[in-house]
Amino acid sequence: MDSHAAEWSQSAPEWLSLQQAALIYGVSVDTLRRRIAIGVLPASRLGARIIRVRVADLDSVCRPIVVVARTTRRRRAS
Repeated sequence: MDSHAAEWSQSAPEWLSLQQAALIYGVSVDTLRRRIAIGVLPASRLGARIIRVRVADLDSVCRPIVVVARTTRRRRAS
């Protein structure tokens, strides 16, 4: 058995860099920075430059849009 197999079975990370989060969620890093600045997205700073966000917080901010079925109405011919 390969000794490197255990390395690949690691669980998903709990924290992501802004670049990783932007790539996964399909938004720009600037969008994430704006969400952090207005207090919508919690983030943690590690040192002077490193910013990390939790996946759980990203999931709560990036919520699905609820689609309501609309009935179609036809206009009357005038």
